[in-house]
Amino acid sequence: MNNNLSFWHLVTQASLPVQLVMLLLVGLSLWSWWMIFYRAAVLKRAEAKSAVFEEDFWSGGDLNALYTKVRGKDDAGPMARMFEAGFKEFMKQRKSPSNSSSSITIMDATRRAMRAAMGREIDGLEHGLPGLATVASVSPYIGLLGTVWGIMNAFRGLSSVGQATLAQVAPGIAEALIATAIGLFAAIPAVVAYNRFTTQVDRLNTRFDTFSEEFQNILQRQA
Repeated sequence: MNNNLSFWHLVTQASLPVQLVMLLLVGLSLWSWWMIFYRAAVLKRAEAKSAVFEEDFWSGGDLNALYTKVRGKDDAGPMARMFEAGFKEFMKQRKSPSNSSSSITIMDATRRAMRAAMGREIDGLEHGLPGLATVASVSPYIGLLGTVWGIMNAFRGLSSVGQATLAQVAPGIAEALIATAIGLFAAIPAVVAYNRFTTQVDRLNTRFDTFSEEFQNILQRQA
């Protein structure tokens, strides 16, 4: 390829608005890749911790012992924190003199505590996903804005030339199209990751909801 049409030369010789668009897209791409790796690690850890806790929970051990094991441990996993919130509220309500004979009141309070805990966990797992969706949505349009601006500059430059040739048009159009390419480079991984992470969060949400119902059934028998 002719040196004047090299990628780096086209970027450095582009007009300032196009360079700003490219810089913005590179920043969005770097942020989205950081978020992709970070969210992937968070969701993988949440799934692994939940699997370990479920194994302990269904092993048939004492619930009081399990509560003591996971109490106050932030690294126990989201499902363990849900269990901690629900069991703590259940024991608190059972010890309350006003609720000593009202299993409905006890279970309602326990259910609310677990729902609140599950909401916090899901909210934490979804953190950053709206940002990925935004990058996936707007990056192609930002790149297109840089492309349109670059092509406009190319044709304005040709207006002062008596006879336009391909050699005169190619550099301006090439530098303009780079903005679109960078926009797609930022958008494609973001939309793929967003769809994958959303599916994982939905699957975990269903898993948490199922555990919550089963755990409440166990507590209902004790209430």
